Amino acid sequence: MRYRLTFMSGVVVGYVLGARAGRERYEQLRKSAQRIAQNPAVRNAAESAGQTGRGVAVKAVAAATAKVGDKLPPKVSERVRRLTGNGAPIEDDWGTTNT
Repeated sequence: MRYRLTFMSGVVVGYVLGARAGRERYEQLRKSAQRIAQNPAVRNAAESAGQTGRGVAVKAVAAATAKVGDKLPPKVSERVRRLTGNGAPIEDDWGTTNT
C-alpha cells in the first residue's frame, strides 16, 4: 500500500507541474527531442546499437536452436527458420504476409 501511495502522489505531482508548464514548455521539449533525434551522431549510435542487437539475437537463436535440436514441434521450427531468414516466407494464419 505504501508503494502505491508513493506512486500515486508522484503521478499527481507530475500532472500538476506538467499542467502549470503549459503548451509552450511542451513545444520546447518536443523541438529539443526532435533536434537530438535528427543529430547524425545520435542516428549513427542508434543504428549501430540496432545492428548489434540484431547480431546478438541471431546468435542467441542459433545457440538455442542448436541446443534444442529436433525437439521443437514442426510449426515452431518453421517459424524460427522464417524469422532468421533461412526459410521461405509464407502467409500466416491471419491472411497477411510478413514483408
